[in-house]
Amino acid sequence: MSDRGLELRSDRAGTPIELVCLDMAGTTVADGGLVEEAFATSLDEIGVDAEERERFSAYVRETMGTSKIEVFRALLGDEVKAQRANSAFEAAYDELIAAGGAKPIAGAEEAIAAIRRSGRKVALLTGFSVTTRDRLVAALNWSSVADLTLCPAEVGRGRPAPDLVLAAVLRLEVDDVASVAVAGDTAADMISGRRAGASIVAGVLTGSDGRERLEDAGATHVIASVAELPALVGVTLS
Repeated sequence: MSDRGLELRSDRAGTPIELVCLDMAGTTVADGGLVEEAFATSLDEIGVDAEERERFSAYVRETMGTSKIEVFRALLGDEVKAQRANSAFEAAYDELIAAGGAKPIAGAEEAIAAIRRSGRKVALLTGFSVTTRDRLVAALNWSSVADLTLCPAEVGRGRPAPDLVLAAVLRLEVDDVASVAVAGDTAADMISGRRAGASIVAGVLTGSDGRERLEDAGATHVIASVAELPALVGVTLS
């Protein structure tokens, strides 16, 4: 792949894009370590000791982009503890949002607006709960920035399953999954987009995972940020 990361590795190159599915934290929203900070708070809440903390933290980093409750279920193996940890995570993340910790990635709003002006639809997808997603959207004043926002609780399974992307295809009445572009900052985003059949699955370098991990997970492109996405789907910002 070239240094710019713009070589398409899909056999459906050239398919006109009708729907762009964008991850939130790390892709369109500057995370700044908020997710990991909130996870650390949740581990304090359930009394994870120092010996286990590094293992837990490594797993959290490895599974960025996936449903948060599923992460806690996998780590703890106990539904009551998982729910308690998830509630602590949500409360901590909500406090960080309220304190002004969430900001749009530079150029994200302009990119989304340009894509929608071109007649394409945009869906924002996240692994957060409905409550946290809604608070994040409200904090950013993004209630009307996209055509649709979805989280795992509304569709069935979170990433790396394809459900979020496929639900967006169904709800926005897109006829062909090959006319979908997916962009995200994690391997889970890439796997989800590939499994859904999107012809463009773009990794962005503003969040959790680096180029190698994104490519290994199936990225068709790797770009510096979501600000470069309009050009990738045939949209000009002017």
